[in-house]
Amino acid sequence: MKASSEVQKAFELAVQSYPAQLRWLIENNRKRLLWQCQRTLDVVPKGGCVVDIGGGIVPFMYTCQLLGYETILVDDFSDNLYKSPESKQVLGAIQESGTTVIDGDVFELELDEIPEDLDMVTSHDSMEHWHNSPKWIFSALWNKLSDGGVFWIGVPNAVNLRKRATVPFGRGKWSTMSDWYETEVFRGHVREPDVEDLAYIAQDLGAASYSIEGKNWIGYRSSRPIIRTLTPYLDRVMQIWPSLCSVIYLTAWKRS
Repeated sequence: MKASSEVQKAFELAVQSYPAQLRWLIENNRKRLLWQCQRTLDVVPKGGCVVDIGGGIVPFMYTCQLLGYETILVDDFSDNLYKSPESKQVLGAIQESGTTVIDGDVFELELDEIPEDLDMVTSHDSMEHWHNSPKWIFSALWNKLSDGGVFWIGVPNAVNLRKRATVPFGRGKWSTMSDWYETEVFRGHVREPDVEDLAYIAQDLGAASYSIEGKNWIGYRSSRPIIRTLTPYLDRVMQIWPSLCSVIYLTAWKRS
């Protein structure tokens, strides 16, 4: 799915607030972020309320705000990346755009800070870092969705094709030993789910219907030109089998 000119224009406007030191954050995730913004525009009418859990300072909520949504960003902003002056500058720009920023651990928040009748709840590349079970927070947010609202999460796939190929050869660790052992609080991946796990979540929430799809973003930002050239073709083929893809997405619809 190619992003429309409207989405691209809003995205580039948001990106202007990012200093040079943080442009890598944009370029490494550009294709994924444009797809997320376009998907939001395709699924949620403008003016709707979108809540993103754990979105950090990537320009997803920023762009959605510029597209005409009411946006709410929830994050504890405790990663080292967010402690720099440049990151604080970007966070200020996100707030100035009109996005409501709730600074805190979602598991410790009073949920009355989040309004009722939400149109979409999203969380991308965040759940795998959580030490707490997401069951109750997902249920609480689901209950805040309006009739026909969308619950949309994206996570790395624990059993993607690359891991299936490399683990038998003793490779496949996501985090280094020092990332885990030498830090007081580990912020890396705690548990990556698979397709069956996402289906379990949808069924536990009581979704009227749901779909699971796969994407392979990592190849698009490979340092090797041959990988970047082949990725669009391999990505389309692999999407037939989400269980093989590097990232998997659950989209669940609520009906009263």
